[in-house]
Amino acid sequence: MTAATCIVSGGSRGLGLATVERLLARGDRVATFSRSVSPALDALAASHAERLHVERCDGADADAVRGFVERSALRFGGVDHCIANAAVAAEGVLATMRDDQIDDLLALNVKGSIVLVRECVRQMLVRPADRPAPAVVVISSIVASRGSAGLSVYAATKAALEGFARSLARELGPRGIRVNAVAPGFLSTDLSASLGAEDRGRIVRRTPLGRLGTPGDVVGAIDFLTGPRAGFITGQVLAIDGGS
Repeated sequence: MTAATCIVSGGSRGLGLATVERLLARGDRVATFSRSVSPALDALAASHAERLHVERCDGADADAVRGFVERSALRFGGVDHCIANAAVAAEGVLATMRDDQIDDLLALNVKGSIVLVRECVRQMLVRPADRPAPAVVVISSIVASRGSAGLSVYAATKAALEGFARSLARELGPRGIRVNAVAPGFLSTDLSASLGAEDRGRIVRRTPLGRLGTPGDVVGAIDFLTGPRAGFITGQVLAIDGGS
């Protein structure tokens, strides 16, 4: 089968970087962007120059995202899978959150993800028949369904993505495009680095498996959902949270 082309947003660190690594390891071509680069991503780009396309791009800039997808599709001959991962988090009670903080969360987490998926779907709809069956995975969070004090706006953005994924799955199913969401629990990544020791301890205590998750705990689900074994799975939200 022809190697798949995957677009991953926010691929410079954390879950995005782990996803890029996994997709490259299974033989895919990968295009990824983020607001800033990282030494780890630079090293991957150097060792996979033929199969990895990297750009600096603001995921909240619709024109920049559109251009990135077009360039990636031109380089690799289309787009097969889209993993909308890029996100920002802002912790704080709603009463003290500024308008610009709310705007930033909505701009990247919701609109940015939707625009990325839209541009990728446009490429999928005109793909040649011999390409791998296309799939979209949006990265949500367990707080979308469980809630978490101090993360109400972040939770709202992730809940929006879950509704988006469910509806888009119905819209694109007749065209053979699957859409699912993955909802990780709290992971040991930059997004959770701002948590204090007390908050981290509380999360660990309420998690049956007794620890925070890691990006490695989640990438297997992304690998599965963008592969042929998930060919009859769409419109689902898969929680990966250690049982919490």
